[in-house]
Amino acid sequence: MSSQTAKIVRLAGVGDILLERSLRARHITISVKPFKGVRIAVPRGVSFQEALAVAQSKAVWLQVHLARMASIECALRERKKEPAIDRVQARRWLLERLADLARMHGFSYNKASVRNQKTRWGSCSHKNNISLNLHLAQLPERLADYTILHELVHTRVKNHGPLFWAELGKYILDPKKLDRELNQYWMVLVDAQ
Repeated sequence: MSSQTAKIVRLAGVGDILLERSLRARHITISVKPFKGVRIAVPRGVSFQEALAVAQSKAVWLQVHLARMASIECALRERKKEPAIDRVQARRWLLERLADLARMHGFSYNKASVRNQKTRWGSCSHKNNISLNLHLAQLPERLADYTILHELVHTRVKNHGPLFWAELGKYILDPKKLDRELNQYWMVLVDAQ
């Protein structure tokens, strides 16, 4: 790599970090990702030395996040050993569960689809079309049900304001706690095939 656009530097107590020139960055931005490590986006007008100084000031934060990424990497490697998801069975179960929960709680929706998404567990369009992530079938059933009900509530409330959470709370106990728990499964999305 050209020292002009990118540079790998070893930071004591942290390890290798990638300093990379970014034409889009307005500020020095630090990211830590599984299997990729630490990357520092360096905007124009900022020297690599200045960016490295920022990284050094964040060494403890970086150590914490690198330890978290190491455990995620380990979990992802373990997931690779599991049998692949049966897509036909997962689609069938998710669509049946959506219909059951809608009927049980008096919701209606337009169309439903199940897709292999890498960034979301589900979505509800303004036309009340619901899309569910295929990988919901790999989660504990309470989290799949939470996600399905979350999208069903969006057929009535199109945002995540207080009215949305109050409405969701009518159908599921402590939805914000379940939302936080669901966020811990993001590695399933990262690993989605």
